[in-house]
Amino acid sequence: MLDGVVLPEHRGPSPALAALLAKWPGAWYWGDDAKSRLVLIQGTAPVRPERWLWHGALLLLTILCTLGAGAVQQGRWTPTVHPGFWGAIRSVLEFAEFVFQGGWQTLLPGWEFAAPLLLILLVHELGHYFTARRYAIDVSPPYFLPVPPNLSPIGGLGAYIRLRSPVYDRRQLLDVGAAGPLAGFVVAIGVMLWGYGLSQRVAMPLPGAPSFILFAGHPIFLGDSILTHALRDWLLPGTGAVLLSSQAFAGWVGLFITGLNLLPLSQLDGGHVAYGLVGRHQKAISLLAVVGLVVLAQQAPMWYLWVALTFAIGGGRWTHPAVVLPDRPVLRAGRWTGLACLVVFLLSFVPVPFLR
Repeated sequence: MLDGVVLPEHRGPSPALAALLAKWPGAWYWGDDAKSRLVLIQGTAPVRPERWLWHGALLLLTILCTLGAGAVQQGRWTPTVHPGFWGAIRSVLEFAEFVFQGGWQTLLPGWEFAAPLLLILLVHELGHYFTARRYAIDVSPPYFLPVPPNLSPIGGLGAYIRLRSPVYDRRQLLDVGAAGPLAGFVVAIGVMLWGYGLSQRVAMPLPGAPSFILFAGHPIFLGDSILTHALRDWLLPGTGAVLLSSQAFAGWVGLFITGLNLLPLSQLDGGHVAYGLVGRHQKAISLLAVVGLVVLAQQAPMWYLWVALTFAIGGGRWTHPAVVLPDRPVLRAGRWTGLACLVVFLLSFVPVPFLR
């Protein structure tokens, strides 16, 4: 990596500098708003072969599991569920047997849930991927995490990418961390608009007129974010609970995952963004987030599990590790990006995701 001051006559950049940058075999960006400092990056690690077979297999399994979740929502298939750890293993094996014996054809109508959800997840991860590539960071393709539909009503745990080379400064970290949730948020809004158009209010007088889905014939009542509540009242005026279409539930899940990822903890996207904006002061923000989640856990115990999971992801800490050059400033555009992430978090976060 090279970081230097550009002569005044070459700022902008000048035609000569632009020609040099066009031939540069790596990434480059301005180090300050005045465009007086230029950062040049060139990867030195040998290109490694990607494990496309592994990535493809995980994606295929996730497609099958999300198709299964969609089929269950539509009443096309009812999975068997067994209690306990060994019961979960048995459920996984039974789902695999069902699929291999030709049952996958029964799951195909579940595309109305699977396709929009996978689109949201894919766009989210590609946002991270292409932004990391823009900074010449060695990054893996997405790893999807399938979960059989007899264990999860959404058929998966999302997806992630691996950064396999150092992140040099807070600008890189902020941009890579923000690109995923911002891109996925845009798609999720489109899916919600589509899905609410196919949803309906039903004569079920419950406090707050919540949204719900039917999973294997049983209702699952869902909490609201500011955005889902506003869109529902706008697009579905009236009283009574709202039975979500498969598409609307996919959008709800996409927004829910966006809110989870933007929590300013550990190695979550929100942790990247918070550290990118305020550096070491992210410790105080993350501590406040942990306290807030513990308070919310009194109404929604799942937050205890999420705090524990973020600790595990961060190697036992809720703070974000330092980048190589933590004192290099974030540009004005980066601060606007951080503000956009804060707005998206406030709009998409669901304090109590599942109602009793």
